[in-house]
Amino acid sequence: MKAKRRSPQTNNFLMQGSILAVASIVSRVIGLVYRVPMQRIIGDVGMDYYSSAFEVYSILLIISSYSLPTAVSKLISARIEKGQRKNAFRIVRGAFIFALISGGAVAVLVYFGAGFITKNILNTPLAVFSLKVLAPCLLIAAFLGVIRGFFQGFGTMIPSAVSQIIEQIVNAVVSVAAAYLLFGYGARIGRVLGDEEKIGSAYGAVGGTIGTVSGAAVGLIFIFLIYLMYRSVLKRQMKRDHTKRVETGTMVASVLLLTIVPVLLSSTIYNISSFIDNGVFKAIALYQGYSPADISVWWGKYTGKYKLIINVPIAISSALAASSVPALAASYARRDRERINFQIDSAIRFTMVIALPATVGIGVLAKPILMLLFNDTSDIAAKMLTFGCIAIAFYSLSTLSNGLLQGINRLRLPVLNAVVALVLHLIALVIMMFVFHLDIFAVIYANIIYAFLMCVFNQIGLYRAVKYRMNVMRAILKPALASAGMGVFVFLIYKLLSPALKNTVATIISILLGCVLYLILLILLRSITQRELERFPGGRKIAGLAIRLHLMKEEREDVEE
Repeated sequence: MKAKRRSPQTNNFLMQGSILAVASIVSRVIGLVYRVPMQRIIGDVGMDYYSSAFEVYSILLIISSYSLPTAVSKLISARIEKGQRKNAFRIVRGAFIFALISGGAVAVLVYFGAGFITKNILNTPLAVFSLKVLAPCLLIAAFLGVIRGFFQGFGTMIPSAVSQIIEQIVNAVVSVAAAYLLFGYGARIGRVLGDEEKIGSAYGAVGGTIGTVSGAAVGLIFIFLIYLMYRSVLKRQMKRDHTKRVETGTMVASVLLLTIVPVLLSSTIYNISSFIDNGVFKAIALYQGYSPADISVWWGKYTGKYKLIINVPIAISSALAASSVPALAASYARRDRERINFQIDSAIRFTMVIALPATVGIGVLAKPILMLLFNDTSDIAAKMLTFGCIAIAFYSLSTLSNGLLQGINRLRLPVLNAVVALVLHLIALVIMMFVFHLDIFAVIYANIIYAFLMCVFNQIGLYRAVKYRMNVMRAILKPALASAGMGVFVFLIYKLLSPALKNTVATIISILLGCVLYLILLILLRSITQRELERFPGGRKIAGLAIRLHLMKEEREDVEE
């Protein structure tokens, strides 16, 4: 008898992950595109105010709602797997109450505490206006998180993906328009007060945060309407649910807290490093005698250019982690060890196939990319990308492995790993600033250390939990070799084209040709199979072309006799 063909459900999480990954990439690209004109309007100083407020918002967003999609999807998926539709709906209702309480409380805290936070913790007082504007978005995002978790728990990422794109489009349009209008208004006030640049930049940053709130509000309205339509279907299914053990309100509250709190702690600690870095870096830099203007420009370049660019490929791992949690939770509920390991392996390989070439490509074309996006010819931003691009690979893998551990019910492990990595990261940051005087590069290197440690700790956790062993040759070395070949090729192509063509044209052609060569090298190195390639968006057409060009042998499907 031939080997059994793996069921479509086994690979469904990867397809759903691809959908969410594509949406995340599109959203990040939109974010990248609108940040370019916004950055040019408000400048590096304005981006410092904007990003400082956004870092506080991001941390408190984690506390109020970031863990909700993961926790809700995990709990719903486990109950749907057992046919418990009534209990799944009770989880959703309980999550809405939790979102109202947590999101509302944190929104009030941010609004009234904005002045203290920006002045005494971030050393960036003029970020106060932006932070106040972001406060209501914390409540909006909490409700968004519940509904997205609801759909992900039912195995569909499409509503989340579409709402994410709509949210970002509205965000982009409103952010640029509001930044332009408010920067001019602030500049006029600044001329009267004698500080045109700072006041104008502060008001311009407020425009960017208005876009964030507007986008989230529109995204919530859209996905809530989809939820209302789907809820009637769920209620009909609930009538056929004869589950005897219906969870009470107390049971729902208990299971929500027991699931949300560990995920919340893990996510908070994992993402709080940037918030801590902001305060620690600026305090030490001021103590060392650097001027506030230089510090503000450095941090503006770091958050507004370096982090913005590297976060585009990292978004794929975040999307795949979100889609992996409900699928893994379902497999874990059935104690299907083989399927669990297959899903973990597929998710890791999918992530590294994207993260490694992005790491090399961004490192090689750092200066051309910055010139293309921001018209920035300075060496400091280019050096940030060149020396810090390895963070893409480490953050991609560590973000994914956090989600994988949560999916197999190891909720506390990412928390412990993040605490240890965070402490070591802070020690490294202080040493690099005081001993080696690396200024903003100390932040970049410390974050690379942090992400690397998380990768190591999480991989150890996966092995101990489900005996998963990464196939290093196939998951890391082969994509890395293909990425290295692509990097050399891209560098030579750009050097060949740049004297004759404009930077924009030479950069885009180099990137496109590099993508083609990378895919060819992946196939030639047998790092990806036809079946795996077909699970990528547009993968069937690419696989068919590769077979016709004799780059790949056609695989026959094995079926049961």
